[in-house]
Amino acid sequence: MPEWYRKALTLVELLLVVVLIGTLLGIGIPIYKSQLDKARNTKAISDIHVIQVEIIEYMIDNEMLPESLEELGKGREKLRDPWGTPYQYLKIEGKRRRDVQGKWRKDRFLVPLNSDFDLYSKGKDKKSRPPLTARVSRDDIVRANNGGYLGLASKY
Repeated sequence: MPEWYRKALTLVELLLVVVLIGTLLGIGIPIYKSQLDKARNTKAISDIHVIQVEIIEYMIDNEMLPESLEELGKGREKLRDPWGTPYQYLKIEGKRRRDVQGKWRKDRFLVPLNSDFDLYSKGKDKKSRPPLTARVSRDDIVRANNGGYLGLASKY
């Protein structure tokens, strides 16, 4: 046999390498996407925490909650979540119940999450509905229990 024939890869060896690379990619890509989603969720939670602190500082200085994130200044009205959607804010405290009733976030028992203000991200799908039980709300990053909980709506 010629020397080049013994050194060349056979078709079976080549197919084996392709299958092995495909298997590694098949395992690695979903893990990478999962970690990327976790990182984005963590970033949104961190942002919401920072904005919450700024809202509370505003309330201490002005003895009332801001009507919108624009009142906080510092470009907060332009701040977007990791998915490119603006953070959502709804002042509840000091408003008439009927003015906010259909807008505030609710848990699975349809009880409002907060009594002062709602602050949340619409999440990966960029859609949301007031009750957390709604399918489009499960991936939202929410503030609940007047700041006692910050995290995924599906875990609340």
